[in-house]
Amino acid sequence: MLEFRYDTQLLIEGKNLNEDAINDYFTTHFKGDCLLAVGDDELIKIHFHTNEPWEVLKYCSTLGEIYDIVIEDMDRQSRGLKG
Repeated sequence: MLEFRYDTQLLIEGKNLNEDAINDYFTTHFKGDCLLAVGDDELIKIHFHTNEPWEVLKYCSTLGEIYDIVIEDMDRQSRGLKG
């Protein structure tokens, strides 16, 4: 069993985005691992393993427009099922 079940990926498009501030918010407010928040002040790519992907989406939507959202169930994938 995985500690964090959902592989959550998305793009945030906005203005004055700060990848360091986003990283800090994730590490202090969300439980998960494998965080990747990289980009520039107009576009940030997020990759994060969590059990509550809806919370990630909720937060990210406050920063700008979110799109290319992919949430995969890694537990199902590990059992050979479609994630």
